Amino acid sequence: MTTAATPAAAPAAPAAPAEDDTDRLRAAAEFVRRHDTATLLPLLLPGLDDRQLHTLTGHLEFAHAALLVFPPDRPSLYADLAACGLTVDTPPLPSSVVRGRLAARHRRDAAGLDVSILRPEVRGADGTRRAVEVFALTVPPGSDLRAVAAHERAHQHEAHLAFEVLRPEPLLLRGLCALLADRGATPDGGGHNPHENGTVLYFTAPAASRAGYRRVELYAPGDHRDVLATHLAAAAPTTRPPAAPPAAPPTAPPATPPAETLLRLLTGAWTTQALAACARLRLPDAIPPDASIDPATLARRTGTHPRAVATLLRYLAMLGLVTAEEDRFRLTGTGELLREDAPGSMRALALMYGGPFYRSFAALDHTVRTGETAFDHLFGENHFDHFARDPELADLFDRSMAASTRMFDPVPAHPVFTAAGRAPAGATVVDVAGGNGELLARVLTAHPQLRGVLLERPHAVEAARRTMAAAGCADRCSYQAGDFADVPADGDVYLLSRVLHDWDDERCRAILRHCERAMPAHADLLIVERLLPADGSASLATAWDVHMMCNVGGRERRAGHYADLLTAAGLDLLGHSPLPLDAALLHARKSTTRHRLPSPTPAA
Repeated sequence: MTTAATPAAAPAAPAAPAEDDTDRLRAAAEFVRRHDTATLLPLLLPGLDDRQLHTLTGHLEFAHAALLVFPPDRPSLYADLAACGLTVDTPPLPSSVVRGRLAARHRRDAAGLDVSILRPEVRGADGTRRAVEVFALTVPPGSDLRAVAAHERAHQHEAHLAFEVLRPEPLLLRGLCALLADRGATPDGGGHNPHENGTVLYFTAPAASRAGYRRVELYAPGDHRDVLATHLAAAAPTTRPPAAPPAAPPTAPPATPPAETLLRLLTGAWTTQALAACARLRLPDAIPPDASIDPATLARRTGTHPRAVATLLRYLAMLGLVTAEEDRFRLTGTGELLREDAPGSMRALALMYGGPFYRSFAALDHTVRTGETAFDHLFGENHFDHFARDPELADLFDRSMAASTRMFDPVPAHPVFTAAGRAPAGATVVDVAGGNGELLARVLTAHPQLRGVLLERPHAVEAARRTMAAAGCADRCSYQAGDFADVPADGDVYLLSRVLHDWDDERCRAILRHCERAMPAHADLLIVERLLPADGSASLATAWDVHMMCNVGGRERRAGHYADLLTAAGLDLLGHSPLPLDAALLHARKSTTRHRLPSPTPAA
């Protein structure tokens, strides 16, 4: 690579129109196309001598320019990317680092921030593969996150240039950090992203930088906690002797007393029932969109008691479902999800968790004491049979399952479907126990050349027919009523979405053997499940593990556990990638190193 002694100034970083992220995406892509490591470093770190530049270019490679955008939903994000000529072939990853920075900057609960990372590829002028790193904070219409989006667009805190460390060793990382600091770059946070096992070290660019970006990232594959700890300590404000007597130092907020912490935890049941009552009484449906309402008017519309509904609204305001404006209340983006007609409505889930599953959770101690499923103990049968005998309850369960389908958003972009779509005669996707067809409909919609087969019990097949018809895919899907012993043969891609966590290990092995027996040698198996974290970190999977034990008789598992189940069925786990809502997409194929195991008996 060649360098110029006095490089020309680079174009400024993408401007930030009030609401338009598309221009910023397009400008970032053009920036990445026009620059490489050797031309960019002198702009970023003015005054580099030849030796320093040679050192940096030998150990760093310009990887991407990053920006934060604020789509209302995942399809809108993909549409914006496509409008800029940017395509994404892999599912998005959760961004633990940026999510944490946003939560700290805006004093928000990180769990309420849906931040993902996509890296659409951009080819440099020399053909080198680089990327635009897109952080996407989902801001649904009417969400109270609009103020966060406006602030971030104006200040561009997360826009940066990233360089990958080619041979990340602790001593080298420390030396690179020292060299950047010597040229005026100052540490500005960082973190370790467990979803892709990479360490990021952020710096603020020197004031004299002409690169147009205020922040720089060093990305080091792997877990470099010691270097990261030193870097974060250097980013902390230093204490300087004051010129005048200092004011009294601020006191840290007192720690919450243990009794108060426990009391707040014990009132979790009140929260569940408040949300369920709100949904059951259809309060959100009676509140005008983008308008406020007083309790008396809401009571007249819903046939409720004025003082009682006002008390419930105050509690819902504390939970963040409504905002209080004197004596009037307005739905937040979270509260909107309890409307019947809201996109991605979670009303059915509130009714299910505040109804049958709430009752069975009261017998959790029975499950822990005996190992038996509390739902079966309470209702005298398993939840599949119980719901199947009650059409209204079965419909509620199907709709409650659909409430979490946002985890499916990235699935159709998996390379397996892209490859299947290239088959000359079109390929077939088999959705085993596909429920109401929501996932299969998304796959067929995204890939018009694919055909689908959905296997389900008879009552669910009818719901799937309606889903496919609404999605315009009815002519490309066939249906088969049956159970796991009836997995259709000769498909190209098989789906098992939120199925295995319903069952114990023995039944899981039997289900996987049925799939393996039906799959041709070239077929792929994609599995959607929540994975228990290997490091014990907080995860929805841990909560669902208790739920599955108590109400279903199943369990959540770690990736290694699923790998063992697949191996026992003659399948190999090739890898897994994260999905929204702490879910994961596991990819498996028939094993090439062992013979197929005997077919399961009919009883399995």
